[in-house]
Amino acid sequence: MTEFSSSSMVVCADDDRLYTFEYAALVTGTSTIVIEQFVEVGSIEPVGSMLRSREIGRIAQLQRLRQDLGLNLVGATMVLDLAQEIAQLRALLEILRS
Repeated sequence: MTEFSSSSMVVCADDDRLYTFEYAALVTGTSTIVIEQFVEVGSIEPVGSMLRSREIGRIAQLQRLRQDLGLNLVGATMVLDLAQEIAQLRALLEILRS
């Protein structure tokens, strides 16, 4: 089991944990260079030089779409964004139905 120093994670004002790019790369099986590319194209949104746990989950999803379906980064980002929008619309529809 790998241990991380306290500098790989911080807690911000809203009690959300923030993680370093290095930690995110390790847990998602990618590299910090790939994560920086995700940031450059807007696939993930860092908080300064740190990432929220939901962004780390998004990195893992992007990687799966790229590897399993052969999508490029822009295509994988579009798939995740559309899936999120569909989920939000379904939730709104349920609210309107009740």
